Amino acid sequence: MDAKQFAEREARIEALQAKLSDSVAALVTGEDWQRAIAFASRFRSRSFANSLLIYVQSQEAFEAGRMPTPTPQFVAGYHQWLSLGRHVIKGQAGFMIFAPVTARFATSLDGDTRRLAPAEPAHTDETVESRHLRGKFRPTYVWPAELTEGDPLPLQPMPQLLVGEAPAGLWDGVADQIRDLGFEVRDVPNAAAIGGANGLTHFGERWVAVREDMDSLARLKSLIHERAHASLHQIGDPDVPAHRGIAEVEAEAVAQMVLDAHGADSSAYTVPYVASWATSVPGRDPIQVIASTAERVRKTAVGILDHLDTLQVPSGDPPGLHRYPAQRPERTAPTAAPALAVTR
Repeated sequence: MDAKQFAEREARIEALQAKLSDSVAALVTGEDWQRAIAFASRFRSRSFANSLLIYVQSQEAFEAGRMPTPTPQFVAGYHQWLSLGRHVIKGQAGFMIFAPVTARFATSLDGDTRRLAPAEPAHTDETVESRHLRGKFRPTYVWPAELTEGDPLPLQPMPQLLVGEAPAGLWDGVADQIRDLGFEVRDVPNAAAIGGANGLTHFGERWVAVREDMDSLARLKSLIHERAHASLHQIGDPDVPAHRGIAEVEAEAVAQMVLDAHGADSSAYTVPYVASWATSVPGRDPIQVIASTAERVRKTAVGILDHLDTLQVPSGDPPGLHRYPAQRPERTAPTAAPALAVTR
């Protein structure tokens, strides 16, 4: 990369960072936050930052008449669409997002690891793997399915729920995860039994309780909320938010993402005005608080969803696209080609 190309890339990164900061700053009300979380649940294979960038650029494309709806069906890179028998419609600009910068690392039989130069071959006794470089990103582009044409996309099964109905198998799956974390799951007759709450996580005695006198969906939401507390907010964990309001926002947003991923109606959720919790951490910029909170929410929700045997809405990737094939380190010949970077 010459100096001009480097400067152009840095300018694109700076512009993308500015768009992301503006987008996060625009999450002013609880409703704005909910819409962003709902969108992220349908593009949960992406980081929250990238899902927010896709969200904003989708709205812009819809308002410009380039897309029939403000929410894409799927998004993928240019060559990824080609691999699925589709191509980007001529003249259609993609949505710019962040991609991690990767490098190849070679490990010898003795366990010594070294970073390889871009075209450097490994020794015959070394195995090679591609790793993300922490804190290093580059701009890349994805296109929504609506801006591509070609082979039809396979239809995928979608959860169908009645209003107030809990998705099949979700209670048992989440309850099992709570037990795996070392907590007993209890039913209590009403809110009075747990201090007026819908649910409660008791870290000292290691139990989670949910009141019985609610409909099945409300009980499930409370159970997922407590599941989030159980893994995110352990007493003494240095990553636990200092402000209780942020911990409650995190747990509620995790519950929303998990239920949204099952097609459940989350319109009855209540989220406090964003400024009331985003400005509550001394010495931290509210935009940083919102962004870090949202990414903790996404990672926790994805961790829950990945360990459930339930029917879920797609994660934002087109059917048949495998962005993260299982990596099996192999003995590498001297002429091995460098691994390609993957986007997230």
